[in-house]
Amino acid sequence: MTGEIIVGLDIGTTKICAVVGEVRDDAVEIVGMGSHPSDGMRKGVVINIENTVNSIKEAIEEAETMAGCEITSVYAGIAGGHIEGFNRPGVIALKEKEVTKKDIERVIEAASAVAIPMDREVIHTLVQEFIVDDQDGIMDPLGMAGVRLEAKVHIVTGAVTSAQNIIKCANKAGLDVYDIVLEPLASSEAVLTKEERNLGAALIDFGGGTTDLALFSRGAIKHTFVLALGGDNLTYDIAVGLRTPKLEAEKIKIKYGCALSSLIGRDENIEVPGVGGRKPRTLSRQILGEILEPRIEEIFSLIYNELASVGHQDLIGSGVVVTGGSAELPGMSELAEQVFNAPARAGYPQGIEGLTDLVNKPMYATAVGLVLYGAKAVKRKRKFRIRDSNIFHLVMERMKRWFKDIV
Repeated sequence: MTGEIIVGLDIGTTKICAVVGEVRDDAVEIVGMGSHPSDGMRKGVVINIENTVNSIKEAIEEAETMAGCEITSVYAGIAGGHIEGFNRPGVIALKEKEVTKKDIERVIEAASAVAIPMDREVIHTLVQEFIVDDQDGIMDPLGMAGVRLEAKVHIVTGAVTSAQNIIKCANKAGLDVYDIVLEPLASSEAVLTKEERNLGAALIDFGGGTTDLALFSRGAIKHTFVLALGGDNLTYDIAVGLRTPKLEAEKIKIKYGCALSSLIGRDENIEVPGVGGRKPRTLSRQILGEILEPRIEEIFSLIYNELASVGHQDLIGSGVVVTGGSAELPGMSELAEQVFNAPARAGYPQGIEGLTDLVNKPMYATAVGLVLYGAKAVKRKRKFRIRDSNIFHLVMERMKRWFKDIV
């Protein structure tokens, strides 16, 4: 496992980022990174295969040059409005009156036995906790005595076609995909501490096309949610509100944007390029804040309402962690504190060594998280090729396991 090269590929709406990590004895060392503007994605979903493939190739080539290695396989992130998550319980009787590894597999299989539409597939089955007889809160029940084993799992599903298109783009770029990982789950690997996972934390990944939520409590994931609004909506609002080209609006957002208009001085001005060759205008920066604040507040409020709708608004004991490209906007954490009535901070990648200065930004949290996720999963590698992604193949594999258990 030491010396293993892990590559995280964040295929985002605004950028495609590849981060290369080398697994050491007690840490992951970042040895390379490549980034390229994304042209072919919309709200986390592939809308142009060729453009996405070209962007992936550019990011991979840059990462290869920096790391001095050839990249052939990656852990890819997945997001988009098609992502859905739900909780499920499963119960089995213990034959040997003691929990075995096979019992753990059986109870997870029982919890996962849910009817999934043909146009969707399971991306993750995440164990929340085990219950042996009436004792709950168990994370590893192996070897415990009992007569009844229960598991509570969180199942994440996505559209088959969206997952296949991500794999297809990677394959066309000459890459194998070891696994596809929900992006907020990957980001959590990079930015959340163990204490935050235990006390309860809401990770909000404020990306370009989507804003993703992953709620953790008692060390396990409790809820996931993807909102089809993100940084692109902020840019569009600026373009319309200030009557400036979208490309210039993006530059203005990055350079002068602020999530709280109260933090902007009244005498601060910005120069706004005109549309169609019109002369630039000088406007108060306060106007920019008044455009951004309502939209960001709306996005945070929709996420809070989602937590409230499932009764989890009180689980964020340690607060809110905001990551993603838009997390660097001044006032973002303060506005999150107001909406969620809880402490908030920006999420920067941690738990890594090597070229840390290169990736020490919230926008790289997902790519770094994919590397850390891959480092944990390195022993159970599984390559996905697009021809293997059909339902028939998955069903046949599952039936083989059933028959094997019966025999």
